[in-house]
Amino acid sequence: MTQVLCHLPTFQDPNLLVDYSNSDDAAVYRINDTTAIIQSVDFFPPVVDDPYDYGAIAAANALSDIYAMGGTPKLAMNLLCIPEDFDPSITEAILRGGYDKIKEADALICGGHTIKDPEPKYGLSVTGFAHPDRILKNLGLHEGDALILTKPIGTGIVNTAAKVDLISEEDERCAINSMATLNRVACEIMLKYDVHAATDITGFGLLGHAYEMAKGSELTLQIDSTRVPILPSALDMASMGIIPKGAYGNRRWLDCRVEIDQTIPLNLADVLFDPQTSGGLLFALPPDESEGCLAELTGKVPACGIIGEVGPPKLDQKKRIYVR
Repeated sequence: MTQVLCHLPTFQDPNLLVDYSNSDDAAVYRINDTTAIIQSVDFFPPVVDDPYDYGAIAAANALSDIYAMGGTPKLAMNLLCIPEDFDPSITEAILRGGYDKIKEADALICGGHTIKDPEPKYGLSVTGFAHPDRILKNLGLHEGDALILTKPIGTGIVNTAAKVDLISEEDERCAINSMATLNRVACEIMLKYDVHAATDITGFGLLGHAYEMAKGSELTLQIDSTRVPILPSALDMASMGIIPKGAYGNRRWLDCRVEIDQTIPLNLADVLFDPQTSGGLLFALPPDESEGCLAELTGKVPACGIIGEVGPPKLDQKKRIYVR
């Protein structure tokens, strides 16, 4: 995608604070000295069987870009693609899942656009607001920063396994609940601290989005593989080779950009490359603030942890992945 975009004209405006040049989560435009608008859009085909869950997950995923920038979502527009003969009750369930998540976010759905398509797709265009001086980008890391992740990873693997009935309903529900959880609470807690950079974990996987942060800041991220929260069954399924195609694409793309310690088992490395749907926030903050932030997050988000730090490799550390 980057190769395609580089041939297109760019737009310049002194009030355009964030665009796609550094792979950030959304665009940001300054309205005045105290208000910036954050704009994002996201939609995709069903990732789960239940239409209500699908709608809720798609909405949570679309809202996540606003939270990753430190903003408050306010307006949303539906994007819906449905087959010609789609059951109206399924359409209603998808939209209701999305509406309930927008309501939970204290935002408003004010319309949208629907087209006919052989494959159903749903998502939202979301508008949020923040103070121009408090916008969080995926660059700005400081040497020594601690890295916090606010949701477990492994949704791509678990969803793939669920399609062929290889995991329990309990483990599938755990993944669904995680994907449908808004990043609102995580964002509100994150903003209490001196966060230097933030993003949310989606299709590029944990390591892909970590690389975007490292590249933009021209620093190295250390991921401690033993501290990354992982969904139940994800490691077992990875051991069986139940891995989505996107994980292999992420691994190829990151081949020269990450260094994986040889003590890390293959199934764990595969989970770290796994493309996520509606994943958690990954953010960096001073180490002396990290434990207090983590204590506030614990019990209020699906899972969280300090998963690494910013800085060069150290000889005595094992099971680390270095992202540059």
